[in-house]
Amino acid sequence: MDAAGDALFRPVRTGNAFEETVERLLQAIKLGVVPPGERLPAERDLAARLNVSRVTLREALHALQESGFVESRRGRYGGTFVSAASSSAAPTSVSHVDNLEDALTLRSVLETGAAEFAATRELSDHECAHLRARLSECEGAGLREYRRKDSRMHLAIAEISGSPSLTAAVADARMRLNELLDGIPLLPKNIEHSNRQHAALVDAILAGDAPAARQAMAEHLAGTASLLRGFLG
Repeated sequence: MDAAGDALFRPVRTGNAFEETVERLLQAIKLGVVPPGERLPAERDLAARLNVSRVTLREALHALQESGFVESRRGRYGGTFVSAASSSAAPTSVSHVDNLEDALTLRSVLETGAAEFAATRELSDHECAHLRARLSECEGAGLREYRRKDSRMHLAIAEISGSPSLTAAVADARMRLNELLDGIPLLPKNIEHSNRQHAALVDAILAGDAPAARQAMAEHLAGTASLLRGFLG
């Protein structure tokens, strides 16, 4: 593995291990570090390089296989190979990358602030029930409706901040984000992880722990950002 491979297959952070593993693998594929038709490093070696469990690595590889970026081959010379079809994707334009980073920056500033401020307020019973209901809807949503329920969950946090202007700004930012999310596949493992993060976020807000709410939101947004950068960047 050359220096580029060493740089891309470096240890991921622990907060969003699945999402960051997907991002690193996609970067290696899109940048040609592992060309179409070539085999990725062995699972044991790759998991050690990325500092993730083999379970997490396999989940990431399965997601990329479902998306058509890699294929699994059995036998003596088997393994995980970069799909030849992965090279047919049109390169992402500079303007698209700029739009992605701009959307992610705006979202981070608005939504971490909304979560932090929501946790500082003395919420009414109605506001608490509203937040719990949106969380429950997210947890019970199927793939087809998940993004809509997820959007509603994030808007609910902005709503209980008590600022209509902030709610409107979060709604606008979410519209931009959803246009980008429509360009990447829904990954069941990511949805499971997101739901756990949503629960921790709601717990922090309802407990009135503003720093924890801000941190939970920041970590949650970082996972989505990793997937978007991996698939679209």
